[in-house]
Amino acid sequence: MTFTWGVATSAYQIEGAASEDGRTPSIWDTFARDVVGETGEVACDHYHRMPEDVALIRDLGVGAYRFSVSWPRVQPGGRGPGNARGLDFYDRLVDELLGSGIDPWLTLYHWDLPQELEDAGGWPHRDTAYRLADLAAIVFGRLGDRVRNWQTLNEPWCAAYLGYQHGVHAPGRRSLADAVAATHHLLLAHGLVYPILKNQDNVVGIALNIGTATPASDDPLDVAAARQADGNVARIFLDSLTRGHYPADVLSHLADRGHRLPVQDGDMAIVARRPDLLGVNFYFGQDFAGRDERGNTHDADGLPVVREILPDVPRTALGWPITPDRFTTLLLRLHHEYGLPLAVTENGAVFDDHPGENGFVADQERTAYLAAHIDATLAARAAGADVRGYFAWSLMDNFEWSEGYAKRFGLVAVDYETLSRTPKQSALWFSARVKESIPPM
Repeated sequence: MTFTWGVATSAYQIEGAASEDGRTPSIWDTFARDVVGETGEVACDHYHRMPEDVALIRDLGVGAYRFSVSWPRVQPGGRGPGNARGLDFYDRLVDELLGSGIDPWLTLYHWDLPQELEDAGGWPHRDTAYRLADLAAIVFGRLGDRVRNWQTLNEPWCAAYLGYQHGVHAPGRRSLADAVAATHHLLLAHGLVYPILKNQDNVVGIALNIGTATPASDDPLDVAAARQADGNVARIFLDSLTRGHYPADVLSHLADRGHRLPVQDGDMAIVARRPDLLGVNFYFGQDFAGRDERGNTHDADGLPVVREILPDVPRTALGWPITPDRFTTLLLRLHHEYGLPLAVTENGAVFDDHPGENGFVADQERTAYLAAHIDATLAARAAGADVRGYFAWSLMDNFEWSEGYAKRFGLVAVDYETLSRTPKQSALWFSARVKESIPPM
């Protein structure tokens, strides 16, 4: 079994050209303008510099590039026929990648819902799932003869809960009811899209953000809190995708809050179109306690406390704990409990590193982070987990969602004034690590 090394990006974070060649606004154009204060109008200008960026990927020596299509570029407004000029861009990108010996891994939906569809109800509205299926048919019709690796969705938990409950991502709503409805409709969209993208040669998967929920102690209340946290973020997706039902305890917890998933007859058979591969986006693990800081076991609504505690370990510049040991545990758990082939589709970190006088970024902390997590990935593989690839996040500095441009995940530094690209120390290290060897079975 081969092992794929790659790098990853998403459309809104790098492409720019937000108003060119027929593209219409997405929810991220609106949210970035109104809330973040910085936008992806230009971003890394990948839309105009794509051959240069493919050359960067080629020079890294990786075998694959994970990217997403911009829904409002391919299908302005989210309805109707495909936009030829938008599709032409991805046509050129795929050909450029293949001509450079790089396998395209295409993510259909990476959060850039057309604003018109949000205005019509967004992901809490059932029709949006069917609109994504229309997009899949358009994209597959143009690229399906050359793209073999597909992912239906990226991080549906973030799209649903950060966007519709917590309001910190687009579209910025604050409604648990909307987030619950969005969760089911995103999963329904996966099931509707799967057969459109699937043929005997293709691998069709989904990418989930999955951390680890560890009890803060062996106290039964902490164990229960960690179990609930895991259900809310991980099992609600994993169980429905692979077993055809939502976890009973998750449904019970939602009911306690007066909410239910809007499942209609026949939905779960559609949702449970089992992914050929599970993409794992991992950044950190968490601990959970069943008591608040004052020792109370129930909150103001009379519901059990589920309190997040960040482990006492070094952290990144986003405050995220660095927990590579938990990554190995997670990959083995996914392998044993769900039996899906796995690929690490995102892993990376932000640190407060800056260019030196010569413009070079000596990002030792990011290099160490990547080294530790690659070792953790390969340790899980050596222990028997069916892990088939590792994609570093991200190829280059870019628009980091609600953080704007201040936080940089890139292996390649981007000067946002000149848009010049300069590989960092981490890029040089990663390239050398990739070129060492393909890990043995």
